[in-house]
Amino acid sequence: MHERHSDRELYFREQAQTTSKYVIPFISGVKQVTSSISVLEIGCGEGGNLLPFLEAGCARVTGIDISEHKIGNALRYYSSIPGGESVEFIAADIYDCADAGKFDLVMMRDVLEHIHDQARFIGFVKRLLARDGVLFIAFPPWNNPFGGHQQVCDSRILSKLPWIHLLPRGLYMRLLSVAGEHSAKIDGLLEIKDTGINLGRFEKIIRREGFSVLKKSLWFINPNFEVKFGLRPRMLPGFLGAIPFLRNFLATTCYFIISVPRREP
Repeated sequence: MHERHSDRELYFREQAQTTSKYVIPFISGVKQVTSSISVLEIGCGEGGNLLPFLEAGCARVTGIDISEHKIGNALRYYSSIPGGESVEFIAADIYDCADAGKFDLVMMRDVLEHIHDQARFIGFVKRLLARDGVLFIAFPPWNNPFGGHQQVCDSRILSKLPWIHLLPRGLYMRLLSVAGEHSAKIDGLLEIKDTGINLGRFEKIIRREGFSVLKKSLWFINPNFEVKFGLRPRMLPGFLGAIPFLRNFLATTCYFIISVPRREP
């Protein structure tokens, strides 16, 4: 499991495959992905999620990430892809990109759970949406078996243990240390413990920021798991998704499309 996070080219290909097979069809139910739309991904990393939008001929494809190293990788990968030079990559903090323009589709996949002050962030993103623009967000609810991203641990045992991220902070930190995780990895995992977000809090934030939910899906088996582990993606049964406590523990990811209702002048 850890290999997939260290092999960035493999991760790039897996992102592209899942976005092509699952994310774009989900979005297309609300916003058609055609040559007329502009697309922005926040926290794009190496840009794997953006490749299917380039291949769809979208009018403008842009990725922003705070990591200069990942943006450097993206530029290198796309230099060998036909038309890749048309994709714009920006290495910057999103809060410094208010003048990046407005987009028909803004997307974030497995990013929200890493962001501090998610309410501020969601409010900021509104200014990047075009008049009829939509925001696609996918994230793993904090309480799900691997909501702490412990799959990236160097320890083979810890990387396969579900729910250990729910331990009290001090005990969790001690466990990571005893297992031999280096300090930078421990700091990163503890930061995720600080920023993890559940469905209820996310829905409360978007309501407060004036968003409407246009479409949502809760997944029992994450679509990512198909390319990673050969597992068939499955939705969380509706009756379980309706129980706030259980859905946070059983949904391995959720897909949302939200928008700010247009106000007529």
